[in-house]
Amino acid sequence: MAKIKLDIVTPEKVAFSDEVNMIIARTTNGDVGILPGHAPLIAGLDIWILRLLTDDGERQLALCGGLLEVQPDKATILATCAENPEEIDSIRAQAAKDRAETRLKDRQSGIDIARAEAALKRAVLRLRLARKEHKM
Repeated sequence: MAKIKLDIVTPEKVAFSDEVNMIIARTTNGDVGILPGHAPLIAGLDIWILRLLTDDGERQLALCGGLLEVQPDKATILATCAENPEEIDSIRAQAAKDRAETRLKDRQSGIDIARAEAALKRAVLRLRLARKEHKM
């Protein structure tokens, strides 16, 4: 089967660099599936689970938004963060979720609502992916 080279880079690390059969990502305009030979594309990425289909099955990463660039034989994701399920600290993610929910509920003056909503979305994503990992 044909493959597409994928590099996922965050400010801290190269989170992934290998060939995959298909990339399924949530852009700011909806979900996209990227196969080898895809037309060039640049898209903003939402906070969501990135799915990578390989010969060995499916791999998932928690993606905290970013930018996707696709060329026919290569895709690059510049992400705010990209975490494998085993890297996620469920206790820390739950604490972040609780903090964000409290901030949004109290809505004290000076709170950045968009930032609190994004923090909540990231925490929920991490918890969701961590729970999937423990079920496998």
